[in-house]
Amino acid sequence: MIQNILEILDKGKTILYPTDTVWGLGCDATNKKAVIKIYEIKKREESKSLIVLVSSLHMLKKYVSVPKKAVEIIKTTTKPTTIIYKNPKNIAKNIINKEDNTLAIRIVNDDFCRKMIKRFGKPIVSTSANISGFPTPKSFAEISSPILSSVDYVVSLHKNKISTKSSTILKIEGEDIIVIRE
Repeated sequence: MIQNILEILDKGKTILYPTDTVWGLGCDATNKKAVIKIYEIKKREESKSLIVLVSSLHMLKKYVSVPKKAVEIIKTTTKPTTIIYKNPKNIAKNIINKEDNTLAIRIVNDDFCRKMIKRFGKPIVSTSANISGFPTPKSFAEISSPILSSVDYVVSLHKNKISTKSSTILKIEGEDIIVIRE
């Protein structure tokens, strides 16, 4: 199954997949055209940035400068935590927040996601599987048919899993940690 997903991602196509939080829409986060497809599926303005998943601290460091404070959080947190980093590099420009040149990235905890991203070798977009402005689906059964019919590939795992919480989102400003989403 992972091999099929890697081929889809390599072709700049989109996937619907279970993450360590909610079901996500994903694509190659380094492919501008693939990122555009995600915005189109969500009917979301490109001015609203997306979250990106990486498999490890090592991979994270290829795309952002990681402050010591972030490393401490990553090593001690027990729940999915997304951190907003400044000045990302080697990533699709249309995924970066244009106002302050930042990108929200999470090192994924889910075993399947980590293996998939590690084998892909690049970060993957992760945004909730809903049309922008509509509620985030808590399970596969709650994902709308327009979303299901818009993606190129649906991962057949954890379809019975119910997830009630998105990741915590933090922004580090010097020594301050700002909670964006609890």
